[in-house]
Amino acid sequence: MWEGRARAARRDIAALATSGMGVTQLHAAAIEVLEQVVGNDLTCWAAMDPGTLVISSMTSGRVHIPAEYEPKLAETEYAADNPNSFAELARRPYPVARLSDLPYREVVRHRRLNEVWRPLGIEYEVRAAFTVDGDCWGAAGFVRGGTEFTDREVEFLGSVAPAIGAATRVAVRTDAHGYQGGVGPSIVVTGPSGEPRAVTSAAQSWQDALDEIAPGRFNTLLRAVVTGTRAAATGTFQARVQTATGGWVVMQGSRLISDDDQSEVVVTIEPASGRHLVGMLLAAYGLTTREREICLEVIAGRPTADIADRLSISPHTVQDHLKAAFTKVGVRSRGELVATLRPDDLTYH
Repeated sequence: MWEGRARAARRDIAALATSGMGVTQLHAAAIEVLEQVVGNDLTCWAAMDPGTLVISSMTSGRVHIPAEYEPKLAETEYAADNPNSFAELARRPYPVARLSDLPYREVVRHRRLNEVWRPLGIEYEVRAAFTVDGDCWGAAGFVRGGTEFTDREVEFLGSVAPAIGAATRVAVRTDAHGYQGGVGPSIVVTGPSGEPRAVTSAAQSWQDALDEIAPGRFNTLLRAVVTGTRAAATGTFQARVQTATGGWVVMQGSRLISDDDQSEVVVTIEPASGRHLVGMLLAAYGLTTREREICLEVIAGRPTADIADRLSISPHTVQDHLKAAFTKVGVRSRGELVATLRPDDLTYH
């Protein structure tokens, strides 16, 4: 029964990922899915920056923590002596834990329990980090009084957590590109062979534009991205594609968690900006790996001494590589190099 519920929840969450929701909307909808199995008095979900493991936003269930306890909860989250913090869970091989499973001496002096939950009449807590392909995209805490969270509930959370991580990863891209004014995100949901199963209206416009070059080009590119995504250890794959007008778009695939050979990949499509194209330009000019690294540092505005320190080479070596790059790009100064390669000046058209 529990395995069936977990399978159904993973599929529901995968469906949410394909709907074009932002992170807050996604987490609010996922809370409703999980509350059908994991009963609680209060739940708080966090979006996490996978690079720093810092909370970037919070979403609550139907019951919100009283406002006067929010600062205490935030303070305990980042305290050095706080077992089962979201950041700590994100680093664990199994990112789900009950507070009561800690050693007794740690439970009795646990700040979150003593300063937040017990004053609210709550005794039990279970937490989960939403980690997928090595990156943590979110986490959640569930608390309640009366009865402890069962082993089955812990297993259920562990089973669905990667699916929530994968869905959150897709939702982050929706938020990052600021879809507004009724223009939805360009999303394609594909089946196991890369065939489109669902296409948003915005993605349909990209399909029409790419098929202008050759009929069926969009589906061919789609299958290539899906194949790359399935093969990538990170669970994501990105391709830069040129349109009939000479502009560029980026197609990025993300694996969704599934239980069988019907697993799905979500592909998002967006106009390419300079940050997508600069690496390709550096390669197109025939720069070596080290020359590319130095050019990126120059574009970032760093002086020779800083570049040398960051790359662990001498300033003289930096200048030698830079001169070689000038020759290949056809410029005579840093200013001309930046003007030629600056990401902000390279956009889709």
